[in-house]
Parts: sequence; structure tokens; C-alpha cells
Amino acid sequence: MENSMSRILIETTVRQTLKGLKENPKRSIRNLVDMSLHFSEGRFQSHFFQTARTMLEHEDSAYYSLVEHSTSHIETEHLVKFGMNLGYNSCTWGAQRIRRNEQRLGFNIPWTVLFQMDDLQCLDHLFEYDSAITEGEQLGIYTWGLLSRTDPMALLPLIEHHPDSAFFLFCRPEDVTSALLDEIIPIKHLMLVVRWEDGTDEVCAMLRDAQLPYSVYVPYDQNDLQSITSGELFADTQQLYPLFTILTAKPDCPTKVQDLVYQAVVKARNGQSYQTIPWELYHDIRSLDEIISDDACCVLFDGHGQLIALDHPDCMPFGSLFEDGITPLIRQAYPKSVPIVSR
Repeated sequence: MENSMSRILIETTVRQTLKGLKENPKRSIRNLVDMSLHFSEGRFQSHFFQTARTMLEHEDSAYYSLVEHSTSHIETEHLVKFGMNLGYNSCTWGAQRIRRNEQRLGFNIPWTVLFQMDDLQCLDHLFEYDSAITEGEQLGIYTWGLLSRTDPMALLPLIEHHPDSAFFLFCRPEDVTSALLDEIIPIKHLMLVVRWEDGTDEVCAMLRDAQLPYSVYVPYDQNDLQSITSGELFADTQQLYPLFTILTAKPDCPTKVQDLVYQAVVKARNGQSYQTIPWELYHDIRSLDEIISDDACCVLFDGHGQLIALDHPDCMPFGSLFEDGITPLIRQAYPKSVPIVSR
């Protein structure tokens, strides 16, 4: 991606704001949001910054503390690179490209794609994943979630090959070693998302000491509903200073429970009482997609490369990423203005 004048100007402003945060965090954040809202052109940018301005009117917002801690403990180049890839490449320039391509090609395009890479055989298809990400970037997709229970070290070359995208790499605490940290420190467009379990606190401390951005994810089912709706879970996770606390539904979690969890996440996020941003993975991806595009879609490719339409759980999987590529499968699963039907 070429450096456009608008990106250069925005990046310059972001760097200046990060410097100002050390002197007067609240004023710097508000000034940045007000300026961004003034120059916002797309509907997503306008919606996002209007929401941000409304939230920051809350003087006691815990998000001020979250921003202060993040800018103090995360290396500046990581904040700038990851933030620009996510905020500009994906949600601004990429969103515009998605809308143009949807009208031109006649199918809906997700703003982010999840790859479930639990099986070691996934490592045999890194070339196909690389091609899929290249195709996706041409469509306007610049945010990718890698859900891995394999060695994350093996996925780093794939991530490095796409410096214009933002990557969230989901991993287990035991996979985050000092050797891995040495390898990911130079990769500025990557954020680790560590599973919430025994050992997560030690890993988060390591990541904080290395000045790396990170989040935590919490698989949930009906047994976790009370701790989520009461806010107890977010009160606990915020102790580790993650940017996001991402909730992921376990495979057999009932739809009704997922809906209740999403309602609790939105309430907690709007309440601004926790120094971490609550996020329900599938619902929030779909909600954001509805703002970016006319028709929402939430796409995951399972370990066999089959497309799973997460927003249409009754639908059968589509094709194989390893044989068909990403564009034909998204076209098949999400034709424009035509509802998905079970097969």
C-alpha cells in the first residue's frame, strides 16, 4: 500500500498526540477525537468518533486510565503501526475499498476474517493462507484473526509478509516464551491475544515488560454467564492491563446465552468502568461490519479450510480455502441482497 497524503498527515497527528498524552492525557485524547470527527468522511469514521466523543465526556471514564497506561507501557512504534493498520488501512481506506468492491463484484465482503488454526496440518497450508490474505487485501480486508493452538512461532513469517494488515494472534499462555517475544518485538502490526487461564498473569507481565500490546480472550458458556453479566470477569481481567478482553463462545454455547453475553459486553463497554475494552468476538465483528457495509457478514475458516458463516449457524460449510481461494468462497456464501439458505 502506497503512503497516501492523508495517511501521512494522520500518522503525523497520531505521533504528536502520543507525545502530548504524557503532559495532558485527557485534553490530548479529546482534541484528537474532535479533529478526527471534523475530518471524518465515511459513515464508519463518523459513527466511531461520535461515539468516542460521547464516551469521553464521562470525566471518570476508566478508558482514560487505559490510554494512559497503554501509552506509558507500549512502545510508540507498536502503537503507531498497529493503530494505523487497524484504524486507517482497515477501518478507513479498507472500508471504502470494501464498499466499492461490493458494488462492483456483487457480493458482501467482511471487514475481518478469522482463521481457526488448531491443527498442525494447517502449517502445511501456509502458502494458501498467504495467498488468501493477499486476495483479501485486494478486496479491502486488512484485519485478520489467527486462532491458534499450534506453535505461534511458525505463523510469524506469514504475518511478516503482510505489513499493511493488522493481525490478532490468539494463543495459549504456555506458547508465549521469551524466544517468541524476541521474534515478535520487531513485528509492529501484531497483537497477541492470550487465553485467560492459569499462567496468563505471568505472560501478560512479560508482554508488558517487553512494551508489547496485548489482549486476553475468555472462552465462555452458560456457566460463565453470571460472572460476565455482573462485571466480575472484567474486574478481574483489567488487573492484567489488556487492551481488550475478548469473549469467545464455546462450540456448544446456546445462542440465547451468546445474546445475553453480548448485551452484557455492550453495557460494560458503555459503562466505562473497567480499564479494558470488553468485546464479544462474533457479535461485535458483525456489528462493526453492519456499519462499514450494507449487509453484515462474519467469516471464519475452520482447520480444514472450510468457510463457516458465523452469523448463519444453520448453514453448511462452504468449499475449501486450500483449493478454491478466499474470493470465490465469500462470493458463494454472501451474494449481495440474497439471503443465505441452508443446504
